[in-house]
Amino acid sequence: MTAVQETTRPGAVVGAEHRARLLEGMARAVAAKGYADTTIADIVREASVSRRTFYENFADKAECLTALYESASGNALAVLRGAIDRQSDWQAQLEQALSAYFGALACNPVLLRTLFIEILGLGMPGLAARRRVNQQLVDLMLEVINQRTGESRGAPLHPAMAVAVVGGINEMVLQSIEQGRAGALQELVAPSAALLRAAISADF
Repeated sequence: MTAVQETTRPGAVVGAEHRARLLEGMARAVAAKGYADTTIADIVREASVSRRTFYENFADKAECLTALYESASGNALAVLRGAIDRQSDWQAQLEQALSAYFGALACNPVLLRTLFIEILGLGMPGLAARRRVNQQLVDLMLEVINQRTGESRGAPLHPAMAVAVVGGINEMVLQSIEQGRAGALQELVAPSAALLRAAISADF
């Protein structure tokens, strides 16, 4: 596409494309150098955009990392939601959805480390981003479990227990990353499913 053609496109579309390219550039840069050593120059070079374009989208590289975290987490959540088959037994759909979710996370082990570990070094903005993502997982878990129908309905899942389950799954993922097993997250399907079943049956 020529520069002339690009300037004739709606500004919002071009802006969205630039933002997406910056997120991809950030992902490639941190995969190659790690977040601490990544500079804005690295990001814009990988994204093939100008420094000015970067600052039109983000205040600094921390904000860019937060946006990358939310985007990647949102993609994984979409995979999780898409893998839920509400016509099947809830325990079967649970394991199927967890398998799809861990598969999405394991696609890029280097980036996964950055998103799960580096995000915590950003202080309150990183913590707030993590809490937002965790709450989306909690809400989806409560929706699926507590809207069961028929004989398999069983006990409801308490919101506090859903938070505990999400926290436990996150810790298992972190442990896998620290042990260099980010590419083997499928091993977490069984213990994660067992944790959720235990939370449902807990007398809260």
